[in-house]
Amino acid sequence: MKRVLLLGPLLLVALAACAEEPADDPTVETGQTTGTNSAAPALPPEPEPTVDGPCPYLDQAYVEETNGQRVSKVQTSEDEPPACFFYRPDGDVQLSVRVYTGEAPVAQALVDAAAPVESSNPAELSGGWQGGAEAGESGAVYAVAKESTAVVVSTNQEQTIKAKQIAQQTITELGL
Repeated sequence: MKRVLLLGPLLLVALAACAEEPADDPTVETGQTTGTNSAAPALPPEPEPTVDGPCPYLDQAYVEETNGQRVSKVQTSEDEPPACFFYRPDGDVQLSVRVYTGEAPVAQALVDAAAPVESSNPAELSGGWQGGAEAGESGAVYAVAKESTAVVVSTNQEQTIKAKQIAQQTITELGL
């Protein structure tokens, strides 16, 4: 009995040591994978607000009503379709909408990066849109993808329902 008790902690230490990956492992730094796993797709850079609005697919009054805050300024990115950024009177972004159209694995990876499967609630919109919704102290995100398109809405509000409504309106207005 004493031998089993002594070997137990040693076994746990050995298992923990085997599970850790060395810091100088080249597959960790380069993102390469081995075996049958495939590499995660490279994500496009985050959109940047560069042009004064309006947003071509979301009306400012709709965003004010849905998100529950006055919008003082709207900017868009240079992407096609552009990402839209809605600002509060104090200059902080209250809501942003990113639409990606391209490759299906990238669309899914964008959704998973915004609302990770491990930590978010499942999100679904009619027409086959699926992804995740997550609320936190700094706001909420609602991210869904369908085939090669992703829609990611981030709001400073804590309710994911507001981001969901904006995502649905974006999909409707863009005919996605």
